[in-house]
Amino acid sequence: MNNKREERKRAAIERQIDENLRRVYEQDAVQEVPDRFLALLEQLREQE
Repeated sequence: MNNKREERKRAAIERQIDENLRRVYEQDAVQEVPDRFLALLEQLREQE
């Protein structure tokens, strides 16, 4: 019985970790590309 409680507790912790990681990655995905990177990309395109 104690084993099932531990499994549920571990599963809840893993879900919480998954949700937190998903939030972090989603926040990073919507951030804009910094101007300096856009300038570097433009320079590379001009060299081609």
